[in-house]
Amino acid sequence: MKINIEIECTPEEARSFMGLPDVSAANNVYVENLTKAMRGVSDPTQLQQYATALAPMGQVGLKLFQSFVEGGMKAASGSKSSE
Repeated sequence: MKINIEIECTPEEARSFMGLPDVSAANNVYVENLTKAMRGVSDPTQLQQYATALAPMGQVGLKLFQSFVEGGMKAASGSKSSE
């Protein structure tokens, strides 16, 4: 027998339900600093150097960086096409 349960909730609701702290302020600062650092970076070599600087955070940091870059690329391509 197999049972699947799907729960729809926001990240805030999930954190609250699991008893985790609200880290949105820290996340906003992190994203803001990362965004500032990424401005003007158009060369993949620069991205690789930045990823290497994040390496002390381990694999989690690199995966976070990768997802951030992919999201930024999607957002940038979407904003250019809407202009």
